Amino acid sequence: MTNTALLSCAGRPVGRYTYAPEQGPRPYLHPVTTLAGTPVTEERPADHPHHLGACVAVPDVAGYNFWGGRTFVRDQGPTALDNHGTQRHLGWKLRDPDGFVQELGWEADGTELLREHRTVAVVALTDTAWALDLSFSLTNRGERDLSIGSPATNGRPGAGYGGFFWRAPKEPAAPGVFTGTLDGEQAVHGRTADWLALTGDGWSLVFAGATEETRRDPWFVRTTEYPGVGSSLAADRRLPVPAGATVVRRIVTVVADGRLDRDTAAAYARKVATA
Repeated sequence: MTNTALLSCAGRPVGRYTYAPEQGPRPYLHPVTTLAGTPVTEERPADHPHHLGACVAVPDVAGYNFWGGRTFVRDQGPTALDNHGTQRHLGWKLRDPDGFVQELGWEADGTELLREHRTVAVVALTDTAWALDLSFSLTNRGERDLSIGSPATNGRPGAGYGGFFWRAPKEPAAPGVFTGTLDGEQAVHGRTADWLALTGDGWSLVFAGATEETRRDPWFVRTTEYPGVGSSLAADRRLPVPAGATVVRRIVTVVADGRLDRDTAAAYARKVATA
């Protein structure tokens, strides 16, 4: 079974969202393109076959892996475990060319750990830029408390990934990355910032946290090893999700043609974060 939502902006195709359980454990956006048609996502790259475009992925939900690949085990390192979960598509609440609303069950070992309500919307900005507005709410509908972790919370410093994640195309030169005040991977990784820009060959992505809670999550950034940006739910400590509780996050990503400078990126970020 394959479910697909095609996204367009001003009549131009800008993204494809696919849920195909026979191909992978979670739905994802790929390809996502600029208005001029430049791809800004990558699917199953050789360096990390479990990277799937733009998605919501978490390596540790109550000990289950919803990221893919190996699991980091304290005092042991990355280990292949039979602990993988699936984000099961439960239904579309809305599906239009400019966005959709989806219900998902995060399941492992026959149990639903979390119920997700996901909303994705396309926002027209200019003739050379549009924005992808993605929000997700994760609800623990069970009777037991659980928590969300990361390789960092399990003993691997600096590897606090998990949550919203965007895998960009790998090019001959590493992309540029900057926030409102800092430049470079080492400077921005693991820090909080209202927005963060990633710029490649003819394209730019500006990621903005659109709620106070989202802006408190540090950015996970890679440019040298591979180009990827995430907003970390559990950067250095586990995130509790008590029974009946809901975790909500919202990221708006500006997708622009060309290399944006800091002032232009900041202007776009201000515009989308307050929309």
